[in-house]
Amino acid sequence: MRGILIFLGSALLVIIATSILLYEDEGEVITIGASSGPYSDMVNLALKPALEEQGYTVEIVEYTDYIQPNNALHNGDLDANLYQNVSFMEDFNEENDTELLNLIQVPTAPMGLYSSEFDSLKTIANGSEVALPLDPVNSSRGFQTLEDAGLIEISEDANMLAIEQEDIIQNNKNLEFVFQDSGQLPRSVDQIGLSLVPGNYALASGMDLKDALQLEQMNEKFRNQIVINREDEDSKMADDLIKAVESDHFKQTIDEEFKGFDKPEGF
Repeated sequence: MRGILIFLGSALLVIIATSILLYEDEGEVITIGASSGPYSDMVNLALKPALEEQGYTVEIVEYTDYIQPNNALHNGDLDANLYQNVSFMEDFNEENDTELLNLIQVPTAPMGLYSSEFDSLKTIANGSEVALPLDPVNSSRGFQTLEDAGLIEISEDANMLAIEQEDIIQNNKNLEFVFQDSGQLPRSVDQIGLSLVPGNYALASGMDLKDALQLEQMNEKFRNQIVINREDEDSKMADDLIKAVESDHFKQTIDEEFKGFDKPEGF
């Protein structure tokens, strides 16, 4: 009986030791959420290898909407996410009483004005409908892109992070604005004929940034960020995420695989 107990005890020690070694080999697990398309690609191709070089095991969760990645981060199902700009994050914090924190900017695909009917800004017909994102932050980006294109003029008194139709003081083509969920906007290029499509949705739908009649002149408040929970601000994980974004591998991958993306200053 004593021999059996000794055997079982030894076997248990071997199992525990093996489990510890396997855990050490895997390294600390970090779970990152990203929107489907270019940002999940960015995590997979640029961020993941840079984190693996630091000893992490990286798990990636893809999302098709703009709400669940923040809910999952707040609830602890994610360690970080990549898909949103700081303005969107601040609005989310205010509306949901969360404490998410923007950690570092990443190169971002600009919004573009795309058309299946018109081949230039000059040929846009008077009274045309144009689709814009439904949420206030991205619709503001859309309005500013229309202004950059010379199609509208926005009041100097407008809050540029929350532009409303009432802030438009000149509408040169008498455009009619149609607000839609961002995931619908690539289809609206054909359905409506004129649509402002966020860069990640454009690329995920196989669109080419170069085909836009006008590309966004990006405000840094609209550039995407890696976001974490504020409680992790001083953690080793946060420092390592920053190191990964600033790594040679990350930058080289952006240059090779994400052409046309707007880059943070000094990147």
